[in-house]
Amino acid sequence: MARYFDVHPHDPQPRTIAQVVAMLRDDALIAYPTDSMYALGTRMGNHAGTERIRQVRDLDARHHFTLVCADFAQLGQLVHLDNSAFRAIKSVTPGPYTFILPATPEVPRRLAHEKKRSVGVRIPDDPVAHAILRELGEPLLSSSLIVPGAEWPMTEGWQIKEELDDQLDAVVDAGDRGTTPTTVVDWTSGSPEVVREGAGDPGRF
Repeated sequence: MARYFDVHPHDPQPRTIAQVVAMLRDDALIAYPTDSMYALGTRMGNHAGTERIRQVRDLDARHHFTLVCADFAQLGQLVHLDNSAFRAIKSVTPGPYTFILPATPEVPRRLAHEKKRSVGVRIPDDPVAHAILRELGEPLLSSSLIVPGAEWPMTEGWQIKEELDDQLDAVVDAGDRGTTPTTVVDWTSGSPEVVREGAGDPGRF
């Protein structure tokens, strides 16, 4: 049964965030709010958590996981950025964008794309997500919380708790986060290619 944490959407309670992070450090799998939908999250080094995300979402080995970062300095340790990518990505972060870029050796091989050695990264503009990331001190391995076969994503934590109670360790509820995923921009070829239009303005790329 998943623990349920009800947090303030704009001013999350530090004690509650500390409890969530303590569970993450103990290799929990959580559902948490971002600036575009709810997401599943676990520590980057949690092998079992990675497989649990695959099971919840019915993902195959080709799926690009996203490493959710607290800031640009953290993001820069995970992916290779040339000057043009640096300037463009810096201008829209934090925000509802995911960028696929060549991974650095800091990213475990099992998390990178098998052939491209690339990985998705993002910095959410969400007070609750930011509080979790800041307290944790490392990126979260994440995937948008889209249940296989569902017509729409679940928009609130209590729904996630009811639906996935036996598949998660914790649910962080900060109210409605909508149904629109991030805009995904693939930069692995050296120039931006919008591969999914979502909450972020694709016209920026």
